Amino acid sequence: MNSSNFPQRLKHCIRAALPKGLKTAWWLIKITVPVSFGVMLLDFFGLLNLIAGYTSPVFNQLGLPGVSAVVFITSIFTNIYSVVAILAMLDLPLREGTILATMCLVSHGFLIESAVMKRTGSSVVRMVILRLIGSFVVAWLLNLVMPGTMSDKTIAIAATQLDFMAALLHWVTSITSTVIKILILVNLLLIFQQIMEEFGWISAINKPLSPFMKAFGLPGSTTLSWVVANLIGLAYGSAIMIDQREKGNMSREDADLLNHHVAVSHSQLEDPLLFITLGFTLHWLIWPRMLVALMAVWLRKLELKFRNK
Repeated sequence: MNSSNFPQRLKHCIRAALPKGLKTAWWLIKITVPVSFGVMLLDFFGLLNLIAGYTSPVFNQLGLPGVSAVVFITSIFTNIYSVVAILAMLDLPLREGTILATMCLVSHGFLIESAVMKRTGSSVVRMVILRLIGSFVVAWLLNLVMPGTMSDKTIAIAATQLDFMAALLHWVTSITSTVIKILILVNLLLIFQQIMEEFGWISAINKPLSPFMKAFGLPGSTTLSWVVANLIGLAYGSAIMIDQREKGNMSREDADLLNHHVAVSHSQLEDPLLFITLGFTLHWLIWPRMLVALMAVWLRKLELKFRNK
């Protein structure tokens, strides 16, 4: 490679990536801001707690206290940071906390992440059902294999109701930080992808990961998107996934298979590390999701095989 051409090629990559990055970032922001505001209102008026009151008996069957329903419902509508904050306040026993955290790692941010998976080729209803079932399968599995039994310790969420202006100010601060993250990360990711394509580095990722992708039942065309989804998650990683689809590097069918995996298992780096601050063991948060994701893809492939006969 001619070193004198490197700055020009790098500049070309940035110029090619920025318009797509800004377009994707704006699409994400248009979804994130109103959804986040709606969740703030649901939380402020106590509707999340009301919903959770009807679902808590189910959680007792998984070795979890009834208050787990509140955390799980919150996770579905918000993100992992909210879950970590609530779990830190609850001080659940380690076993129950780990099971609940892993459920939330599968099921969180439904409204935003479902929009990403729809954009890349999957049914929203199917993805929501898959993630809910995946959460309970993961919880059942962990309750089966983790040492110990459910604690009889009584757990409750303390009532700390902010006035509306304080809640609104907290939301504005939080959403501003999120919007800034979206703008920076989405554009950086697309620039990085453009650089990898420009200099032919994508094959360097595809080859060593090929055996793992085959084991997961995923085609080679999904490798880059799989790596990104597992490193930084679906919301921020959506820029790469959408761009791969629009360029035709990943077919709709391949993207749908990938979504069956990442719907259950994604962000295997940042999100589990957040729970380590609460004293949870890393491997319990990772391998059950990978196992259920593997099952989800192979079951989907089996379904497609019978459907096409």
